Amino acid sequence: MDRPLHVLFLCTGNSARSILAEAVMNHLAAARGRFRAFSAGSHPRGQVDPMALQILQEHHVPSDGLRSKSWDEFARAVPMDFVFTVCDQAAAEECPFWAGQPMTAHWGLPDPAAVTGEAERRKAFREAFLVLKRRIELFASLPIASLSRLALQQQVKEIGEAVPLSSPGPVSK
Repeated sequence: MDRPLHVLFLCTGNSARSILAEAVMNHLAAARGRFRAFSAGSHPRGQVDPMALQILQEHHVPSDGLRSKSWDEFARAVPMDFVFTVCDQAAAEECPFWAGQPMTAHWGLPDPAAVTGEAERRKAFREAFLVLKRRIELFASLPIASLSRLALQQQVKEIGEAVPLSSPGPVSK
């Protein structure tokens, strides 16, 4: 392929999990030029959660240009090779048609933006970041060109199931 593989991370609000995934994927893939990540939401909040930006900064992951955007920006516009949902609500929604017949998988995580209390939110965002980073590392290490479509589909599905949260912990109200 003469271009990087396009990966779209979807969530409902596109303010936390999908933003983290986009930034991490682009950061890890930048040196190799193998992937180009995007993120979007079915009902974007319109702004990136400040805690997501703090966590990215703490881990030296660039956040320039990140913004909360609608998945309508990507429907039929940019051919996607992979589309990953990172929240359960977006996984259950009817998605637009994606140009390029992308492979899809659900890599769900609890919403760190829904957690209250400063320490609890920081912990939830850090956990989401680490899980997404590990999943993305596993995905980026796959021998994509040598796998059949069926085998690749199974691999990306298993990545979402194989890297759980270390401890779900209670959500403070």
